[in-house]
Amino acid sequence: MAYYAALLHMVNPEKNAQVLPRHIAYLEELEAQGKIFARGPFTDGTGGLVVYIADTYEEAVEMAEADPHVVEEVRRLEIKEWKAISLFQRQGS
Repeated sequence: MAYYAALLHMVNPEKNAQVLPRHIAYLEELEAQGKIFARGPFTDGTGGLVVYIADTYEEAVEMAEADPHVVEEVRRLEIKEWKAISLFQRQGS
């Protein structure tokens, strides 16, 4: 398993409010399946971040592209594999 950071850049702030409940429900469903490591909005209102847990890049892209915010073009998706380095790993190096 690997981590994939999906940056969701705000494109349409007006439509965002309409789509937000479906976006949250979608992510909560994936979170219940153990497919979400972290998620949340940027405090400056420019979008948000979702860190997916997936076996492959293709699986992560599939999940990210199915997000209602992406499907309805409210936010632009940028996704990259992310190497998580915990505090404990840094202290031990």
